[in-house]
Amino acid sequence: MRDLLKTFFLLAVSNLLASADFKFQQIGEAQKDPWSLAFINQDQFLLSDLSGELSVISLTTGEKLYTVEGVPEVAYGSQGGLSDVKVDPNFSDNGLIYLSYSAKDPEQDNAVTLFVGKGKLVADELKDFSVIFKAKAPRRVPIHLGAKMAFLPDSTILIASGDAYDKREKAQTLDNHYGKIVRLNLDGSVPEDNPFVGVDGALPEIYSYGHRNMQGLLVLSDGAIIEHEHGPRGGDELNIVEPGKNYGWPAICYCIDYSGAQITPFTEKEGMEQPLKYWRPSIAPSGFLFYESDYFAEWDGHYFVSALASKDVRKLSISNGQVEEEILFSDLDARIRNIYQTPKGSLILLVDGPDGRIIEVTK
Repeated sequence: MRDLLKTFFLLAVSNLLASADFKFQQIGEAQKDPWSLAFINQDQFLLSDLSGELSVISLTTGEKLYTVEGVPEVAYGSQGGLSDVKVDPNFSDNGLIYLSYSAKDPEQDNAVTLFVGKGKLVADELKDFSVIFKAKAPRRVPIHLGAKMAFLPDSTILIASGDAYDKREKAQTLDNHYGKIVRLNLDGSVPEDNPFVGVDGALPEIYSYGHRNMQGLLVLSDGAIIEHEHGPRGGDELNIVEPGKNYGWPAICYCIDYSGAQITPFTEKEGMEQPLKYWRPSIAPSGFLFYESDYFAEWDGHYFVSALASKDVRKLSISNGQVEEEILFSDLDARIRNIYQTPKGSLILLVDGPDGRIIEVTK
């Protein structure tokens, strides 16, 4: 049955949008639970799987070249496991990679939290792995972890730490990592110019707060930071992130709770930032890409948001605070976990969940 379903999926993909300016091709075999990827050269990429597996795959052949040893043990379940993988900005010289993942919190019985660590990739082994961040945000179930990372031009790293769902009120206080974006030096130390350094009662690593479950985090070439985050049934947000700012959750939002009730009657409050855009009902935004290539010349300079609930990709044009949106790839009818640009300029879509797929979008 599984082989029959796989054959049907491949035939469906190959026949989609025959008249469009792009086509789909599956890369390799089905994956367990794919979450993120990062290219280590022109052909090979690291693929993180929520189950805890980190592998190296060839874009050209789809072959899994090897499984990386030395990856930390993860708490796999619900939304947790091995999440984001990033290569160091100087990877070609130092071979360092960064992983975000959920794991047991040694300081809290029966709780897990978000970790970020780094190690050196040597052939098929991750060596000298060390933790640079452990979120002060324990939870019983690995849910709403955030777990996205991005590098800033000043050799610091941003880490998204989600609100754990039932700890949402803590997103408004600065003594924890629930609903926060954190900024660290690459060794895990706190930059001296972080906005809450020296503020009584505040954790100095916090960069911004009042977030929910951040699933997209981008740093542009000029250092500008853009993120998107899940609302519940409605109220997904797209935000320009600035240091020290409060993004409102859960005190303000354009949201609908899963029950259909209002979480708050307020959409604005003094001292809280407004989203650049919000989606209501929710599209469940996941991956986030700023496309820069002449491979798809008409897409150069646009943003791409992959979405789980709406099963599509949103192409965004952002200019002077205005956002224009176009829906792509909906005919795939797939929960798209993440979206990436390959070195040649084609796109890769990670299809979510058990028996997930890697789909390349080409001309």
